[in-house]
Amino acid sequence: MSVLLFISHITPFTFVYFLLLSSSSTAVTDLNITSILSSFQNFTSFASLLSSTSVDSDLKRRQGPITLLAVPNPYLSTPPSSDLTRRLPLSSLGDILRYHILLQYFSWTNLLQIPPSGVLITTLLQTTGRAPANFGAVNITRTPLTNAITIQSPAPYTASNATVLSLIKTLPYNITILAVNSLLVPYDINLMASETRPPLGLNITKALIDGHNFNVASAMLSASGVVDEFEADEGGAGISFFVPTDGAFGDLPGNVRLQSLPADKKSVVLKFHVLHSYYPLGSLESIVNPVQPTLATEDSGAGSFTLNISRFNGSVLIDTGIVQASVTQTVFDQNPVAIFGVSKVLLPREIFGKDPPGIIPKPGHSVVGTAVHPPELSPSPEISAWLSNPASSPVGFHEEIKSDGQILRSQSSSVAVYCIVLYLM
Repeated sequence: MSVLLFISHITPFTFVYFLLLSSSSTAVTDLNITSILSSFQNFTSFASLLSSTSVDSDLKRRQGPITLLAVPNPYLSTPPSSDLTRRLPLSSLGDILRYHILLQYFSWTNLLQIPPSGVLITTLLQTTGRAPANFGAVNITRTPLTNAITIQSPAPYTASNATVLSLIKTLPYNITILAVNSLLVPYDINLMASETRPPLGLNITKALIDGHNFNVASAMLSASGVVDEFEADEGGAGISFFVPTDGAFGDLPGNVRLQSLPADKKSVVLKFHVLHSYYPLGSLESIVNPVQPTLATEDSGAGSFTLNISRFNGSVLIDTGIVQASVTQTVFDQNPVAIFGVSKVLLPREIFGKDPPGIIPKPGHSVVGTAVHPPELSPSPEISAWLSNPASSPVGFHEEIKSDGQILRSQSSSVAVYCIVLYLM
């Protein structure tokens, strides 16, 4: 008994401890890295570059750990870095800066443990699909004698490289900011790609009409007015738009009436279908961070209105928490805009709840991981009579219940003793 009392007292403490431990490792999503950099006088120019491009907003939406390679003012104002910042358009400069954002947390200890042969690390540029092959990654190597850390493209004979100067700031285990002595240039990337982009006035509604299977979505976009906002967001990192087919709108449950929603909520649902980054299909299939914020996230705050994107059996799946859709086709794909047809309307749980009205799961199935139990059955008149009047129960009925209960208690005691022994071990 004393052992049981000990366990009952220690278990809540242990639970709270592990809860606090797990919460301390949660990724930070709302830190303003530009503000952090601006607090260091030697990095004001690099912080200004982040703010002048769309990279600043990309960083604010990141939900995973990162390591930022920042160039101090003196190095940024001398060639070759100064040449790049003067002659490149902001869109191309933005991709240069994305190449300096490693999608992995590195402490100084982690860096000193890098093998001399090096490690290949994905950058934010790789997720845009604008870097061919694996040239959106960097190779980090360490010289054993001096512990010098060098970063460069994985391409052979690349001329662009940078050396880590010092650790500027670290927020375990989410953000590290390292000072490097030069801007890195990705290998084989068209730095003037912005000149080949379609005009920022691309008519998304017309592109949907030309797709021949998106008339409902096109009409909703035109009526809501959010299409103007989508087209305004094509600059910088671009957009990826998941558009439900006409059949998807036809398959909505009877009680889910999008047209009956207030105008503001209808706009939120439409924004929930858009990522504020350009992802061609290949990038969606190999996306690094599956939980992606949407344009609706930007209006409502980090962690809300997110989509979970994954790949299964050769298809790209999009999970909202209550609906799982698949990408059925590419409607339009030209940097900086990607439009994909999806098999279902993406219903956000923030509006439609965990179980939206009208979605009735089949017996034995579940709706996005929610267990579905069979309906409770009313006892038959005979059993009801036994329960209400035990004296009327058949001979041996209570004896059987008692016997079964004793067996159950015996089995439960055995399990409890076994668990206690395991705990003490």
